Amino acid sequence: MQVRFRILRQTQNTSPRWQDYSLEVNTGSTILDALNRIKWEQDGSLAFRKNCRNTICGSCAMRINGRSALACKENVEREWQRQQQILQQQGSPIPEIPQILVAPMGNMPVIKDLVVDMSRFWNHLEAVDPYVSTEARQLPEREFLQTPQQRQKLEATGNCIMCGACYSECNAREVNENFVGPHALAKAYRMVADSRDDHTSQRLDEYDNADSGVWGCTRCYYCNEVCPMGVAPLDRITDIKQEILPRREKTDSQPVRHRKLLVDLVREGGWLNERKFAIQLYNYSLQGWKTLLSMGPLGLRLLARRKLPLQFHPSQGTDSVRSLVDRVRSHTHSHQEHP
Repeated sequence: MQVRFRILRQTQNTSPRWQDYSLEVNTGSTILDALNRIKWEQDGSLAFRKNCRNTICGSCAMRINGRSALACKENVEREWQRQQQILQQQGSPIPEIPQILVAPMGNMPVIKDLVVDMSRFWNHLEAVDPYVSTEARQLPEREFLQTPQQRQKLEATGNCIMCGACYSECNAREVNENFVGPHALAKAYRMVADSRDDHTSQRLDEYDNADSGVWGCTRCYYCNEVCPMGVAPLDRITDIKQEILPRREKTDSQPVRHRKLLVDLVREGGWLNERKFAIQLYNYSLQGWKTLLSMGPLGLRLLARRKLPLQFHPSQGTDSVRSLVDRVRSHTHSHQEHP
């Protein structure tokens, strides 16, 4: 099978450029197999990371046809089929010779070709203190005992191989350099869920942050989509939020108020009463009222253009919505009391 590999090449001091390599490959060959052959047979200057070649180390993460993945995991045939589907959906012509695009990961500076500087990636991981607390690490009188249920909470995050795929695709990281990233918060949940750690309250206070913590996540779901190990970082971020919410009152922080108020108003009317939402979201302090007043001109423009309804009418099926919210809350409280 003849395949054209388009690889985005650059160094720290040059602009990126696409370079094409044609290669005869088996359909079952991995992208990493193809890159190795290109380097060995055609261009020894091509730079990329690799190590285990068996989906364990995470070293060979890169963008393949526009999404971050492990080169040792994805094979040529599947990638070409996936690319064909994308081209068909876009209405673009399908080239006669299969073509696969390979580029460095995003949200990290490029060192050379497909090798990126992961310093910020590791620094953001360190920022969440991803270690069992010092007190818990002291030699106990007896071993730490965990129930199967307690141990099960750690399994998903324990599968993370720190490949950086989720960090590469994170929209929140792209616009907010302070956001620690889905990989760090997934590891953070492991500490929150670990029954041996005794710093849970301090951790939740730290992660309850609208800038760097869990509330900085845009919930785009890309991290779940690209994770090669099924860690589902977005789900772990949601788990941390579920731990934070019962500990906080509506007046504690705007992200918590936003979340609780949204659920309460939807429960009340079946859908969101936007006027009541804005008032109740900001009426907790003098600064909140100042923020609300600053939105006055916008509100007047919305009224003038009939974008803001003068009256609120509950939606049909409000009782069903209310019953659903109550059942979810009941299930959540029961799960927290009997993990």
